[in-house]
Amino acid sequence: MTAAPLPRGSSGDGWQYCAQGHKHWGIYGAAGLLVRSGDLVLLQHRALWSHHGGTWGIPGGARHLDESADAAARREAAEESELDTGPLLETARYVDDHGGWSYTTVVVTADEALPVAIRGGESVEFQWFRAAVLGTADGPELHPGFAFTWPEVRDI
Repeated sequence: MTAAPLPRGSSGDGWQYCAQGHKHWGIYGAAGLLVRSGDLVLLQHRALWSHHGGTWGIPGGARHLDESADAAARREAAEESELDTGPLLETARYVDDHGGWSYTTVVVTADEALPVAIRGGESVEFQWFRAAVLGTADGPELHPGFAFTWPEVRDI
């Protein structure tokens, strides 16, 4: 199924600088989907060509003009994987606000940790990890933005 084309100027694709002087992807901010199943977390292994390629994070990306964080996070997850986001129940959200740009992590729960296939070219693979290993020497190398917010979103 192909999404309807966006009205001119409504795509959020592009770089934006925040008040802290950092360069971020997403003209209107960005959002991602943190999928949990019990003590497991679904992570995306990012394609090497992408920003911070080769690291692990949550599926997500640029928000479109007037798009809610939940809609953006679910759309991005559906563009990058074959995960059925429809039945996933939102349990929390965390906004990392940089002043003029923000990233919203939408936390959802899945009944079971089913395998997730990739879609498109932004992912190498999807894998479930125990939450306890994330951010440790035994865990995968995390995307810097996700690594920074993980201590905040881990317990929500």
